[in-house]
Amino acid sequence: MGILNVTPDSFYDGGLHQDGEAILRRVATMVAEGVDIIDVGGESTRPGAKQIGETEEMDRVTGVISLLHREFEVPLSIDTTKSAVALEAVEAGVGFINDISGLTFDAEMAAVAAACGAGLFLMHTRGRPDRMQQDTKYADLPAEVERSLAESAAKALQAGVPRDKISLDPGIGFGKDVAGNLQLLKRLDRLLDLGFPLLLGTSRKSFIGKVLQQDDPAERLNGTLATIALGVDRGAMLFRVHDVKPAREVAQMAWAIKTAQ
Repeated sequence: MGILNVTPDSFYDGGLHQDGEAILRRVATMVAEGVDIIDVGGESTRPGAKQIGETEEMDRVTGVISLLHREFEVPLSIDTTKSAVALEAVEAGVGFINDISGLTFDAEMAAVAAACGAGLFLMHTRGRPDRMQQDTKYADLPAEVERSLAESAAKALQAGVPRDKISLDPGIGFGKDVAGNLQLLKRLDRLLDLGFPLLLGTSRKSFIGKVLQQDDPAERLNGTLATIALGVDRGAMLFRVHDVKPAREVAQMAWAIKTAQ
């Protein structure tokens, strides 16, 4: 899953894809590198980011989605927590909804996904981005993530989303500290018991920078690739990344080792 942020303030690529030509170049590069799905985001969810209104978010993403749907055959996803944005994005051409709140921010999201027939990525977080890092203490983080994701999946199923259209994401970096992120990665395979494909999003995140003492996200590719290799070993099947070619090659190599006879 290739990341396309059409935002001015995302932590790594904010402001880079603000016009049609830049967007087309970026997506063409990801397609050439073997991307399987493009995840379009119009609202930054980095720690501390403020929420924007649904009209502003629609203005940022709808035209982009229509453009990409017209120019490329690659499947598209909308990274949003707002059901109205998701609905408009599906009408513009996306086939997947990536909800970082796991259906907890907007009560209508599950019904919209079911009605649209869209695939659904459900992530765990605790609190909105502007305050999610204010409380990162858990009695048992892996158990909390597992319980929360099970509840999100149950909500989607109850709304009528088919089971085979649901994937789960532990939410690395969302309401977790460095130790918590490492713990989740180490015990990622316990989420397989929920019976859904796992999406892992670690690309260039701050916990990698803290472990490797790299303040600049541009320096965090190697750390990211280590988490992808580990993720393959622990059962993750989808990876949300900024760097498609190296991520894909690492995942393929790790998979070859994992499945060797």
